[in-house]
Amino acid sequence: MALLTDQLASLVGPHHVLTDPADRAPHETDWTGRFHGDALAVVRPGSTDEVAAVLAACDRAGVAVVPQGGNTGLVGGGVPPTGAVVLHLARLDHVGPVDVDAGQLTAGAGATLATVDAAAAEHGWRYAVDLAARDSATVGGTIATNAGGLHVLRHGATRAQLLGIEAVLADGRVISHLGGLVKDNTGYDLAGLVCGSEGTLAVVTAARLRLVPEARHRTVALLGVDSLAAAVACVGRLRRSLPDLDAAEVFLQAGLDLVCSAFDRPAPFPEPSPCYLLVEAAGADDPTDRLGAAVAELDGVRHAAVATDGRGRAELWRYREEHSLAINTLGPPHKFDVTLPGPELAAFAAAVPAAVAAVTPGAQVWLFGHLGDGNLHVNVTGAAPDDEALDDVVLRLVVAHGGSISAEHGIGRAKQRWLALNRSPVERAVFAALKAALDPRGTLNPGVLVDQPAAATP
Repeated sequence: MALLTDQLASLVGPHHVLTDPADRAPHETDWTGRFHGDALAVVRPGSTDEVAAVLAACDRAGVAVVPQGGNTGLVGGGVPPTGAVVLHLARLDHVGPVDVDAGQLTAGAGATLATVDAAAAEHGWRYAVDLAARDSATVGGTIATNAGGLHVLRHGATRAQLLGIEAVLADGRVISHLGGLVKDNTGYDLAGLVCGSEGTLAVVTAARLRLVPEARHRTVALLGVDSLAAAVACVGRLRRSLPDLDAAEVFLQAGLDLVCSAFDRPAPFPEPSPCYLLVEAAGADDPTDRLGAAVAELDGVRHAAVATDGRGRAELWRYREEHSLAINTLGPPHKFDVTLPGPELAAFAAAVPAAVAAVTPGAQVWLFGHLGDGNLHVNVTGAAPDDEALDDVVLRLVVAHGGSISAEHGIGRAKQRWLALNRSPVERAVFAALKAALDPRGTLNPGVLVDQPAAATP
């Protein structure tokens, strides 16, 4: 394959084709440390034209291509199979001017969420998709997985923010539809189709993004509550009574203890609580009184801490956002990003530890997530990375409670064999037909989402 790597070097420049194992290594392991690959090369294109040329060359050569952004994925979707080319899109980090009246901007696939949000904020707008990994997660990666994050209950997931895309098909052809028209009923919604396809249909190079008005005032409350069931009821009531509700996050006492231990943080309250609910209200005027009045009507609240200034809000958010980092200090976790119907959340959470213990004695379960949209992150430590019996029992338990095996991280390589739990044979046949139509050689991200033969690799 030396001939191909030489050709790729001629297309993007020799400094942007990494073949040394030490240079490739950061791109061959996912954020969790659980999934590993062995790439032929890591290629870093600097433009859409270069992306198109690289894809055309790899498609002709029958070499698989794995698009990669910030490499913050948690299901192995950006990890290359042996001999594949990693297409690292970080150089496509441009952020265009903000259309102040329309509330839109165009950003490259490699732009981080934090960069996009900062550009929008300069003009009184914000980007609604926000994650704990905001400083490294990219526009292209979040489109690939239809990422959700902290504000889905108010603004929707990534697909709801997408007004157009530029993307490259496996054979190098370019689709570009970036006009940003809110009403554009001229055929298939290609942006919506590519969003959530995990890099299996096309490689996103740029996107036209919808912005939301900046909320000039924010208030955060951390509540210690009696149980997860009580937290679910609290969020339901807050959604009905507090139009300013912008986020509703949940975690348990064990996770709080781990965060405090890992990062030497004080406990938020003198006494522990079984469950914690973190809520944020945001609006054009100060929502503090409205939030306080709404919280006063909730049942099952034991403790409350409120912050209105930036530093105080950030300190309360850290108790939730540092969960993933704290869990990773215990070793590579099994991560299950799932959605449950509201009435099933508490029952599922109660059943998970026993189900895990039955197949993996000694493993520990950590639960946290986005309670406003039913999304729980189930993390299991103390299990072997290849323990698929653990994966099987957790994912089947999710489906038994009426849930989805993937809420916002995608299927990736980690969950592909369980997709049939949520998708019928007809649906999966449609997936395969779409894949075959847009990528007949199976060049793009083989082994992810769609069970299709991979492109030939050396």
